[in-house]
Amino acid sequence: MSFAIGGYRPSQGPRFALEQFGREDAGGLRVNRRAALRLLAFVRPYWLQMLAAFGAMLVGAAMTLLAPYLVKTALDVHIAAGDAVGLARIALFAGAAYVGLYLANACQQYLMARVGQRALADLRHRLFQHLQALPLGYHDTHIVGVTVSCVINDVAVINDLLSQGLVIFVGDLLILAGIIVVMLSLSPRLALLAFIVVPLMLLATALFSRRARGAFRRTRSAVAAVVGDLAEEISGMRVIQAFAREGAAQQEFRRVNEANRDAHINAMSLSFAFLPSVEFLGLLATVIVLGLGGAMVAQGTVTLGVMVAFLSYVARFFQPIQELSQLYTTLQSAMAGGERVLELLDTPPAVTDQPGAAAMPPIRGEITLEDVTFHYRPDAPAALRNVSLTIAAGQTVALVGPTGAGKTSIANLVARFYDVTAGAVRIDGIDVREVQQASLRSQTGIVPQDPLLFTGTLGDNIRFGRPAAADAEVAAAARLANADAFISALPDGYGTAVYEGGVNLSVGQRQLICIARAALADPRILILDEATANVDSVTEALIQDALAQLLAGRTAVVIAHRLSTVRNADLICVVQDGQIVERGAHAELLALNGVYRTLYDRQFADT
Repeated sequence: MSFAIGGYRPSQGPRFALEQFGREDAGGLRVNRRAALRLLAFVRPYWLQMLAAFGAMLVGAAMTLLAPYLVKTALDVHIAAGDAVGLARIALFAGAAYVGLYLANACQQYLMARVGQRALADLRHRLFQHLQALPLGYHDTHIVGVTVSCVINDVAVINDLLSQGLVIFVGDLLILAGIIVVMLSLSPRLALLAFIVVPLMLLATALFSRRARGAFRRTRSAVAAVVGDLAEEISGMRVIQAFAREGAAQQEFRRVNEANRDAHINAMSLSFAFLPSVEFLGLLATVIVLGLGGAMVAQGTVTLGVMVAFLSYVARFFQPIQELSQLYTTLQSAMAGGERVLELLDTPPAVTDQPGAAAMPPIRGEITLEDVTFHYRPDAPAALRNVSLTIAAGQTVALVGPTGAGKTSIANLVARFYDVTAGAVRIDGIDVREVQQASLRSQTGIVPQDPLLFTGTLGDNIRFGRPAAADAEVAAAARLANADAFISALPDGYGTAVYEGGVNLSVGQRQLICIARAALADPRILILDEATANVDSVTEALIQDALAQLLAGRTAVVIAHRLSTVRNADLICVVQDGQIVERGAHAELLALNGVYRTLYDRQFADT
């Protein structure tokens, strides 16, 4: 499978991500333009606000051009003639122009900030929806911190492009064009003198842009590496402390943090070298106009008002160029983040509903695997090979075997977290690929090996599959799961807050909550993935009793390593090397003296 965020694989670590994203590509400019157009599509629903912002920008540009011309008129017409009334009138016009400029800029900035934040919220929502549609394999092979960095940090830098970039770009171009026209109309000779430095400015811009894109791409990858390493170290803090590896963890974080620092310093160094260059060239043009224009005033070829207006226009001429230069710097950073966001959005979901897929009818519970072969990736060995299995409605089937044999793969295909490579998985005779995923999973339940609880209350977690369930139904599900006793003993009962990851509860308590959650959802097919693997014998007895009640009348697929937990299963399948090598009841499999007997003897040798 392809990896969305720049080919970043967790096994290769944050360093690999840093190197991958730092690479240049020959078609960079073309990719940038296409990415910019795709990102700008997120502001399309707000075109009315965008239109109003453009209107305010036009008013601001007109006021910017008008103010120096009013000064020129005041000097050459009214002051020279001693016309106090006309001068007062011009002063009022100039004051109105500056007030209009202020109001137009304020309106423009407010509207664009509003549009930018709404577009960013839409983009983040789109990313979250897409992440939910991606297969489990994507989330299993990508560090959470890197994905979070993409959704939070990379999307945040795009705000500079969406909220300000477009309007600033168009507004500055209009101001530049207007200033050029006005300057040429006032004095072509003086205008050409002021434009002498423009080729130097274009050269500086070309030199800067050649290196800026790669530098800012490296800053985005460096940020992702820091967030990825931080998330990994925090989630593994127990192991780090247990093996006294704090020093090594600090060294690794220092390395990626310093790489992030160096990447940002390099990018900012380019900006700090470029922006003063633009400012210097603007001052040089001002000096040229002041020196040569003063001589022209002394010679009488231009008026004092023209020269003063020219000085104002020169300052305003290079101000948009400076803003465009800064905008280019911002654009490079935004596009570096935008490329990563679009790469994530372009990652295709491996499991999708077929066009016109029907809803899964009420499930009776018969499961059939027909000659199923399955690869997690095209270049990976088969996880399952030619597996055929029929599970009758209401039957409990246990999957046992060594780690990596393919047990979880069978369960994942039943829930359609993945699609088969060959063969078919049918429920009640219906191929699961022909129905809507949501309608299938709403009738299946999973009790995982690692019980996951969400932030909220215990009651909220039990209601997760049925948010509208009444309190009495929640309590009934908790009693069935043998969780009511410990919940009722808590000061806040079912309103007890669950900390992140459920750390304020024991593993066994979290597992009982997960069983209650599955019971309240009332699934027709239940998948138990090592539900008692991480608990003590007393809690295991509680869980086994709860599961016995939960499984009554349901079809169940039980994945287990503890063979003592599956003795009473209707059918036990021994999975090895991606195939079912033995099947039968507990006593039948023992009598075969095969793989199951070997597994059983190893576990109960002492007994």
